[in-house]
Amino acid sequence: MGDSPFRSEPSARDTAPQFVLPLVVRIERAEPPARTDALETAARAVLTILGDERSAGDGAWARAMRDWQDARIRKVVRRARGAEWRRAEALPGITVTGKSAQVRVFPPVPLDGWPKDLARLQVSGTDLDDPEPPVDADATAPVLWLNPDLGMSAGKAMAQAGHAAQLAWWELPDEERAAWHDAGFPLAVRTAAPARWTELTGSGLPLVRDAGFTEIAPGSCTVVADHPALRGAPGAPAATRSE
Repeated sequence: MGDSPFRSEPSARDTAPQFVLPLVVRIERAEPPARTDALETAARAVLTILGDERSAGDGAWARAMRDWQDARIRKVVRRARGAEWRRAEALPGITVTGKSAQVRVFPPVPLDGWPKDLARLQVSGTDLDDPEPPVDADATAPVLWLNPDLGMSAGKAMAQAGHAAQLAWWELPDEERAAWHDAGFPLAVRTAAPARWTELTGSGLPLVRDAGFTEIAPGSCTVVADHPALRGAPGAPAATRSE
């Protein structure tokens, strides 16, 4: 595997200008998305921008993506409906559609430099429900396992699922990244059973530790990224400081 851009120790980038990856979920009053589908769609949106040609080399988003990934991989999920959503869609970004959810991801912006049409959107109010319990995840496909002991809003959980998907992307060899990309980033997000969670956190799979800026205590383990190509890989779990 190639070197991961994640830094587990403080670096110069921690004192440099910080960037955040904006995600906007469409939540119409009459037809809100299902929670699990919103989490899965957000994770796929993060992977989609990571794999986009504009994020690599001399692409239009490459510099911002590099600056963002070189420090804390902050993500903030805001909600939009109606005219708010239409204004968000007019900004450079990528809309990813799930079964019931739409999530638009944008290239990273400075923490204090959000475009006004995104800055005015609310972070709160992203509480969503599943009309029916999600079916069991396919064991042969990537699964992002949520900590069963943490209560997170849908927006917070969407960001955490995005972190986990990104850690898996970083850890995969190039050929596995390409295969995942070409397949459309299939994945599932599920809450782990307590006993299973204990196994997962000691498995060596990529593990998200939250920085504790919002909702939950600093250092909380939130998500494990269980990608088939990473199962049984040697070494300690990869971890990220996140928001």
